Amino acid sequence: MNDITIFVISDSIGETAGKIARSCIKQFSPDAYEIKRFPYVDSKDKIFNVFEKAKLVPSVVIFTTVLEEHAQYIESLGKKYNIPTVNVMSKVLDSIESVLHQAPIREAGLIRRLDQEYFDKVSAIEFAVKYDDGKDPRGIILADVVLLGISRTSKTPLSMYLANKNYKVANVPLLPEIEPSEFLFEKDKRRIFGLIASDRKINEIRIERMRSLGIEDIGNYACTDRINEELLYSKEIMGKIGCQVIDVTNKAIEETASIIIDSLNRDFGEMND
Repeated sequence: MNDITIFVISDSIGETAGKIARSCIKQFSPDAYEIKRFPYVDSKDKIFNVFEKAKLVPSVVIFTTVLEEHAQYIESLGKKYNIPTVNVMSKVLDSIESVLHQAPIREAGLIRRLDQEYFDKVSAIEFAVKYDDGKDPRGIILADVVLLGISRTSKTPLSMYLANKNYKVANVPLLPEIEPSEFLFEKDKRRIFGLIASDRKINEIRIERMRSLGIEDIGNYACTDRINEELLYSKEIMGKIGCQVIDVTNKAIEETASIIIDSLNRDFGEMND
């Protein structure tokens, strides 16, 4: 019997060292082997507990830790118990440091954190697209932020901007002819933000929008009376909900987003930005 246990110690998830262990053991084809992974090992006590297990069986310890103190402790225990230890990261870190002439910051879990941030952002963007322009009112329930407003109050671009800050945003258009979703009145009003603008500003944007589509007859869509009717209705609904109302007439997307993020930070302690 060629029994061996490979103990993988990591201050992150230990995936890298685990794959190396699995690849290497295949070169020997032992009759029996086991790979035991110990992720998020962030103290000497946890390291010591791993060696208490490793000393009982034929073993090798493979580890990835960015903290020199922990790496040295692992190596000292390896010598004490006559267990071979392999520092997966040391050679690579030393080589990069020699070229950059810069010491590594030695912070655990950076790759995992960056990957998670990326996937969270992708998820938020997909959410914003799925629940854009009231496509599915169920998005109101799931959203971190709900934007209300009539057409051309910057709901969609603001949704995408906030999505890039990892907020899941649903935007809901308001029209006098359409009854607002009941979900709006069930949602925490602190997560709902009403967007308004001056009738003149909306008129200009709507005319420009129609022209960009090659439509010269703007009809009722850009009529000032119609816009004021829509604005009055939207303010009425926002008043019933009791949500914060933001006048975006002279505000850049970034400025409006900052107001929303500050409100969320204040009310919920959310710090996505």
